[in-house]
Amino acid sequence: MQELIITILLSAVVLAAAVLLLFVGRRQNGMTKKQRIMMTRILIAATVLLCLQFFSAEMFDRLDGYTFPSAGRLLRFVCYFADYLVIGYDILKKAAKGIRNRRVFDENFLMAVATVGALALAIYENGEYLEAIAVMLFYQIGEWFQGYAVGKSRRNISDLMDIRPDYANVERDGKLEQVDPDEVEVGSVIVVQPGEKVPIDGIIVEGASSLNTSALTGESLPREAKTGDEIISGCISMTGVLKVRTTKEFGESTVSRILDLVENASSRKSRSENFISKFARVYTPAVCYSALALAVLPPVVRMAFLGLAAEWGVWIYRALTFLVISCPCALVISIPLSFFAGIGGASQEGILVKGSNYLESLSQTKYVVFDKTGTLTQGVFEVNGIHHAAMDQEKLLEYAALAESASSHPISKSLQRAYGKALDRSRVTDIQEISGNGVTAKVDGIPVAAGNDKLMRHLDLSCRDCHQTGTIIHVAVDGAYAGHIVISDVVKPHAKEAVAALKKAGVEKTIMLTGDAGKVAKQVAAFLGIDEVYSELLPADKVAKVEELLRRKPEKAKLAFVGDGINDAPVLSRADIGIAMGAMGSDAAIEAADLVLMDDDPLKIKKAIRISRKCMGIVYQNIVFALAVKFACLALGAVGIANMYLAIFADVGVMVLAVLNAIRCLFVKKL
Repeated sequence: MQELIITILLSAVVLAAAVLLLFVGRRQNGMTKKQRIMMTRILIAATVLLCLQFFSAEMFDRLDGYTFPSAGRLLRFVCYFADYLVIGYDILKKAAKGIRNRRVFDENFLMAVATVGALALAIYENGEYLEAIAVMLFYQIGEWFQGYAVGKSRRNISDLMDIRPDYANVERDGKLEQVDPDEVEVGSVIVVQPGEKVPIDGIIVEGASSLNTSALTGESLPREAKTGDEIISGCISMTGVLKVRTTKEFGESTVSRILDLVENASSRKSRSENFISKFARVYTPAVCYSALALAVLPPVVRMAFLGLAAEWGVWIYRALTFLVISCPCALVISIPLSFFAGIGGASQEGILVKGSNYLESLSQTKYVVFDKTGTLTQGVFEVNGIHHAAMDQEKLLEYAALAESASSHPISKSLQRAYGKALDRSRVTDIQEISGNGVTAKVDGIPVAAGNDKLMRHLDLSCRDCHQTGTIIHVAVDGAYAGHIVISDVVKPHAKEAVAALKKAGVEKTIMLTGDAGKVAKQVAAFLGIDEVYSELLPADKVAKVEELLRRKPEKAKLAFVGDGINDAPVLSRADIGIAMGAMGSDAAIEAADLVLMDDDPLKIKKAIRISRKCMGIVYQNIVFALAVKFACLALGAVGIANMYLAIFADVGVMVLAVLNAIRCLFVKKL
């Protein structure tokens, strides 16, 4: 009956292998060369083993005596052993290499010992070689599925992150030359034609085009870009020819940093992965020694104390079955694959996760702390009014814009945009920026100060409050208060929805930290539904506040901080999980963060948490399922109930099911 079942399974394997070769292998990227070779070996070994089932041991035994005694048994062994080598030579080779390198206890060693032992038993008993070859065959099928699944996961990441440019176009003597992006210096002008990837970050100096940014942000809608706009590498120009002056070297550009994040994500292992690695190092030698004890101790006890026959063959067979069942493949393969697939699924949505440890921590996030400007708001400040001006409003705006001309802060940029004229920076001297307060400078030799009310108090000047809500820039000219300028930020379209979605997803508390005035901060927090707000904070104050929140929260709850600016980098590093805005965010923030949102959409935070929780759920499912089946089958094998066929299921079957379950981490669209 067992032989009939195996024959049916082998027939199914041959058919499935043929179908896979026909349909999957036809695609150039369907399988790697190594996978195609392995599939061919599986197909050959399964076909030969299937054919050998039509020749019984008795048929081979009839050859005995024609040439020499036992000729039929020898020929039968040679046929089966040749088939065994076709399917298992690489496992034997890896096992030998492990022994040579003093790394004995791994799944290759277990499979080699179990199958070679089963072959030896078959020779001794003139029994069936089917079990040993079938175990190796189904193990290799499981390995193939695992390799194909990992490869598919990697290809999905490669496809969605297929943003590494092969060349950059440089115009020389009126002709375009394709050069290696690494050879392009900062400040060079490169040409991006329709359909080509932008190879290096820069500023458009000529041309306009629609940009496909889906590989970076997961956003399917194109973005319009024109002369003067910043452009990041990895985008694809869809409609127009662009001339771009590079602002970074290729190695420091967005595309290089993104690829580095994805490629190195697996190097930062989660606690679950570390647990499995440690578990396998203890578990494997333990089961090897247990199998040895199972093969030796019962026969010795039977002979020495019970006066019974030793039955070495029975107990060795049980020990070999025990070894096959004990292979921890399902755990050591499916757990890392689950995290890798989770990282791949997140990347597809424009969420870059720097390591599986951060994916694990994100699943436990209960506190989310936001920066305001550039995170919950667009960071696009507009001048909405000029009040109490002691001079012409345009002149007041000119003084403020010139004083702020050396700053890259969004507020400074908004003043310069509102002024609307070219700034002659030679008119400005003695610029001094006072962190968290504002700037002082001399414009045409006249002292000018522009900043908040703290700056005015620092200069011993009284200032007038504003009835409007917004960022108030008080201006002093030649030692006298000259009026104030009202600047308002714009809340991001999905910010309010994102805060509500986080609470619905189980986040217990949302908090906002900002350097803005209390009135502005409270208004934005109330509109968005933020639970707590702390305003007028310097970068060091934000770190102190996050440390206070870390002490207040429950031990197992994780705190995530979401920011975008250089001043957020210390807080991003200090939080349990740092989440940076990738499009508008500074290099320092992106470097310090653990997750990067490529399109700056705060709604992606909820999706990232859901992805992490789905991934961790699958990880725990695989751990529980694999261990439960393993220990149950080990117990059955030790008492002689489980045979090699159950061992095949316990080892290969569980691994295939766990791997298929792990692949579900890739599918995140509906989360």
